[in-house]
Amino acid sequence: MPASRNQTPKKHCVSVSLSDQLSPPTTMSVYLKHSGGCNTVEEQRARWERKRNRTAKELVETEQRYFEQMELIATYFVEILKAKGTLRQDVREAIFGSIKSIHSANQILLVYLEDGKFGPGFENFCSCLHLYTSYADNMEHAVKVLQEQIKKNKAFVRFKKLQESRPEFQGLKLEDLLPLPLQRIHQYKHLLRDLTENTSRDNLEFQQLTKAVKAVSEVSQHIQDHARSHANYLQILRVQKLLKGRKTKVLAPGRWYVREGWLTAVPRKGEELKPKMFFLFSDILLMTKQCHPLHPVHSDKFICQCIYPLIECTVEKVFGHTKSQGGLISLTFESEKLLLMSNDQEDIHDWYRCLSAAIGQLRSKSTIVHKKDNLARRPLRSKEASMSIETQSVIPERGKKRNLNEGQWREQATNPNSQCSFPESEGTASKRLRLAEKSSERVGSLEE
Repeated sequence: MPASRNQTPKKHCVSVSLSDQLSPPTTMSVYLKHSGGCNTVEEQRARWERKRNRTAKELVETEQRYFEQMELIATYFVEILKAKGTLRQDVREAIFGSIKSIHSANQILLVYLEDGKFGPGFENFCSCLHLYTSYADNMEHAVKVLQEQIKKNKAFVRFKKLQESRPEFQGLKLEDLLPLPLQRIHQYKHLLRDLTENTSRDNLEFQQLTKAVKAVSEVSQHIQDHARSHANYLQILRVQKLLKGRKTKVLAPGRWYVREGWLTAVPRKGEELKPKMFFLFSDILLMTKQCHPLHPVHSDKFICQCIYPLIECTVEKVFGHTKSQGGLISLTFESEKLLLMSNDQEDIHDWYRCLSAAIGQLRSKSTIVHKKDNLARRPLRSKEASMSIETQSVIPERGKKRNLNEGQWREQATNPNSQCSFPESEGTASKRLRLAEKSSERVGSLEE
């Protein structure tokens, strides 16, 4: 028997340091721990290094291009406009915001990146991220002011066209350059994430890059949320302008536009089928009808017929489960039931999905609020102390009570379709009763 048969095969092991065991795993560390063979580990390390080098090269090259574009705005617009006085200082600051400070911060970052110091570079750059946040918050106002100047200021229009015709701009306009800082933040998030995933934990820059990914991702999320909020505001404003008259108010804090479309409301017996335009929001459903097409002013507008609160709605799919044409959904409210029909099965299915999602989110928020209210109402004092406090608070301050009632009536007057109702206290009710009795006594004395 050959001696080689009695020999046990050599085991290839991968040594794992204590820091690797205690810290959360990365893509690289997970792969290395589960791969067998030192050659495989070395090959994989080389593969990660090549990926890191590609990401680093892309980061430097895109940063150079981004800095050149920021320099175009800072040099050919901000500085020259300041010297010429074509725009007032407040208008200039409204359009360009913190673009000069962003340009300076990225100039320092570019020096770090070109030297290969990615960790220290982004560690220093993270202290300047507030400039991007303020720039994003001012973006809509900047676009609005720029459009106003293009319409009214002929000298600025001539100056703008002259600068944009320079070969350095490569056909780009000022409107194309202004959103670049917001786009660059999203690029930073993805490039930094790739760079960190391909960086070994033993690298001194790993912790710096990890913190930078977190900070940049938070700013990127803030910019995305702000953009979604503004887009939602524009959608609701568009719907508000489509509605005839001023009685129906759809602009409200916390309200989100979901969708709109034509549906046929199934009427009672004997009535004619008529299509209605529905507007779905996060908390209400609007049923409208189109104004007469021959109306001289409002032919393209809609008349609101009813506002349905989704908090008290139950939605069911009556038919449309099969591949047959069309579908029907049922909406049940406290005082009414709606049957909505469409010949497009995909469309009615999307309505059912959107309604179900909106109702579910609304009820989950309502449940959370009720739980918080119950926790807030738990007494923190003894029973005697709470009773003494209640007896002291029976007589409210006269000024505060009057202001509250005025605010309530003002809310009802400005927003007659408001879903909120203010509960009437016992003191207010008894006071109103006494005033009514006094007024009736005065009327009786006058009649006598």
